[in-house]
Amino acid sequence: MNTYIPSREDAYILLKKYNKKEGLIRHALSVESVMAHFARHFNEDEEKWRVIGLVHDLDYEMYPQEHCHKCIELFKEYNWPEDYIRAVVSHGWGICTDVKPETNLEKTLYAIDELTGLVASSALVRPSKSILDIKAKSVKKKFKDKRFAAAVDRQVILNGAKFLDMDLSELITQVILGMRPVAEKIGLKGNL
Repeated sequence: MNTYIPSREDAYILLKKYNKKEGLIRHALSVESVMAHFARHFNEDEEKWRVIGLVHDLDYEMYPQEHCHKCIELFKEYNWPEDYIRAVVSHGWGICTDVKPETNLEKTLYAIDELTGLVASSALVRPSKSILDIKAKSVKKKFKDKRFAAAVDRQVILNGAKFLDMDLSELITQVILGMRPVAEKIGLKGNL
């Protein structure tokens, strides 16, 4: 029986070991913050949700061709619990894995991963360059423009909204609110 429960500090150390690019670190911090926001919404274990949000792309920088697969080996090497590993792997459902998100945690991670990128990109093109004054309406407009942040998979976001039984505008609003506490750390405080 695995009794090791990784802390936020454990997760951050592991993240920094396998990820050096500032953009990936900022993305991890964004997802961590939004996961914490949703954990409070669902009345779930905020620390666990933070940890999983922080390491969800652990293998992406060093092993991009093995994304959501190599991390299984890495997590097992550090004795991480199976449910943490499954949650991370499930965020690649339909893209690079066949592990379908089932729990609130898994569905949330799946729903918000791509969306944090779209929200960040949308904030950066605003005059303020800030997450602190952006509204869902602005992000939704960018969502409809397939050329804007073209690498963001809109279908994953729509699937995620359906998983969470949320309308797209509400999901976007919650992601914005979840990212605001780390605005400065993720470079989105802007000039407000």
